Amino acid sequence: MAVRKKILTVDEISRIIEMAWEDRTPFEAIESSFELKEAEVIRLMRQKMKPSSFKIWRARVSGRKTKHVARRGFLLGRHVCPTQRNR
Repeated sequence: MAVRKKILTVDEISRIIEMAWEDRTPFEAIESSFELKEAEVIRLMRQKMKPSSFKIWRARVSGRKTKHVARRGFLLGRHVCPTQRNR
């Protein structure tokens, strides 16, 4: 079975990098949006970032519970204060 590689646009790559840097965006969200598994996101980050920036990012996301849906302690995402809701 041949593996197909999806060609990403510059805008898509930029958005993937942005999502990967966000603390509360899990890898599963990136996979559902762009069909890239965690290892592919890591590979993309390694290719597109300066080595020092990549090291900082890897140290930041390694072991972070919020980057994996299964390890999160919450299901719905961010808490919203009742006074902030639209009335």
